[in-house]
Amino acid sequence: MSSDFESIFGGNWRPDEDARLPAEGISSEQENRAPRALNEKEVKVVNVFEGIVNTPGTTIPSQVSTFVLLRDNKGREFRIFVVRDVAYAISLALSEEAPDRPYTHDLMKVILDRMGAKVERVIIDDLWQDTFYAKIYLIRNGESDTIEIDSRPSDALALALRFRAPIYVAEAVLESIQSG
Repeated sequence: MSSDFESIFGGNWRPDEDARLPAEGISSEQENRAPRALNEKEVKVVNVFEGIVNTPGTTIPSQVSTFVLLRDNKGREFRIFVVRDVAYAISLALSEEAPDRPYTHDLMKVILDRMGAKVERVIIDDLWQDTFYAKIYLIRNGESDTIEIDSRPSDALALALRFRAPIYVAEAVLESIQSG
């Protein structure tokens, strides 16, 4: 691949080191805001479903969709739409079945286990333009600090189920779903 760049940009092509540095005064973090209280509520994965989902009030035709149904202890339910391969991985974890060959989430669990880390908890912490956002919190043996990793909710759920870790949703997300 580097030879392709050399043929395009010349023999002395090197990535511009300065281009990867943040502008002066701007944090290298994508977001630079104060943490907010999430008032997390624990939820359970009810199951994974596939079916025709109607989109009321739009011209979008009904289509077959795959989703994970989650429920909190107050009975509030909501769906997170997922791609089929992750839906299958979540189904396997729910049924505690092992695939013939490890899927991506099984591989991730093995890697984390061998590194002495585990998923402490998962939080679905935001909903923006009908897209959910989640974080996975890892902890390593003998360490008190957690490592926070941004994640697709579907991947976070698949890992949480494999580690039997609690799954939380920010109260604001639950309220937004219920009012929407």
